[in-house]
Amino acid sequence: MSTFMTFIARTRKKATPIQLLVLAYFGLIVVTFFLLCLPIFRYPGVKISLLDTFFMAVSTISVTGLTTVPLHEIYNNYGVILLEFLFQIGGFGVTMLATVGMVITGRKISLQHRQLIQVDMNQPRLSGTVRLVYSVFGLMMALQFIFGIVFSVYLYITDSLYDLKSAIFEGFYISISAVTNAGFDVTGKSLMPFRHDYFFLLLVILLILVGGIGFPVLIEFREWLLLKIKTRGKGKYRFSLFSKLAFFFAIIFFILGAVLIFLSEMNHSFTNMPWGEKVITSLFYSATTRNAGLQLDSLTGFRTTTLLLFSILMFIGASPSSVGGGVRTTTIGILMLYMVSFIRGRRNVNIFGRRINQDDIQKAVVVVNLSIMLCAVAILILSLTEKASLVSLVFEVASAFGTTGLSLGITSSLSLVGKIVIIVLMFIGRVGMLYMLMLFVSKKEQDFNYKYPTEKVIIG
Repeated sequence: MSTFMTFIARTRKKATPIQLLVLAYFGLIVVTFFLLCLPIFRYPGVKISLLDTFFMAVSTISVTGLTTVPLHEIYNNYGVILLEFLFQIGGFGVTMLATVGMVITGRKISLQHRQLIQVDMNQPRLSGTVRLVYSVFGLMMALQFIFGIVFSVYLYITDSLYDLKSAIFEGFYISISAVTNAGFDVTGKSLMPFRHDYFFLLLVILLILVGGIGFPVLIEFREWLLLKIKTRGKGKYRFSLFSKLAFFFAIIFFILGAVLIFLSEMNHSFTNMPWGEKVITSLFYSATTRNAGLQLDSLTGFRTTTLLLFSILMFIGASPSSVGGGVRTTTIGILMLYMVSFIRGRRNVNIFGRRINQDDIQKAVVVVNLSIMLCAVAILILSLTEKASLVSLVFEVASAFGTTGLSLGITSSLSLVGKIVIIVLMFIGRVGMLYMLMLFVSKKEQDFNYKYPTEKVIIG
């Protein structure tokens, strides 16, 4: 035992914060795997293979929602409660919950732990990370509790199928699932029973957007709101460039996605719908494909064009420092701004009165290109090992990498290799492509101070 603890201590000393973070998530997946193996969380007599259980563990901690087995036939109410608890860990991050526990118990937070928080929450500065953590945690838990009560009361009043206990159980599950963008279907129907309940769907859309817009954005919005209340609307608050970009591109992708979905399905699956339902359905799928994984219909009824559009939205994912995965909205946004600036002959990328750092532009280019390559390789492998259409494979890969959880029904029939590929994609999608690259950079490696002579190369 002492030898093992010595090994752990040496590993912590030698490893970078990113390496420790990735190891922490992997360790959490292992713990989740053993928890899901316990029979107390399953219906009597129900068995599930070890690989499918591990698949479920990765999907839970990455807050994806893809499953190889029907959850409503496997996990009992205790299992659902366990999943809700795991959604919190996967959505908020292991370091956030560990920090909250340390703050509550009065333990001192070390410099190394602060560095882990900085990495896990994508923060540019070390200062203020602990304050950000418990502010975010308090805000998100309050949102889940408030909307859990709203959903519970609403279901109890409007739906005769729900008694008080069932309404509370379902209401809080929907609230937690929407805020954490989990998207696990524990009923076998997702949100299909609420297909025509516009008020209910609008609340779910709001929670999905809140969960995926980024923790720093929520905190800055709260500070802005408090300042306005305190100064009776006269105070001025300066939002960070990240919050402006995250909010701007989240809205752009949300509206653009909804418009394209509407146009694609207007004369197809939306033909017999009233206009209001067409709009709500378009808005819902534009939001849910960016990370939540909830659905109103069988996805097989959509056009191939719409399914490919869903795949693009899932690949983009949510904002950084949020509960979502994918390449992230600001990454795509910065890449788009860079291309526009390059086409217009400008050396710098300027927006909102600020210039975007060249390092951030390089990171955006690298992350997008490597993410495309990773997904392309995954599609090639699955096309060899799986008996499914190319559209289904593209959709599955985008869903796993974007930690969304939507599927065209091929997850349960994946081969051994197919399941391993999806597991890897879900893990990378949760941790982030940039951090997976930096995982292999040791503390000793550093940039050299000298530079080689520059020589131009013919491009294009």
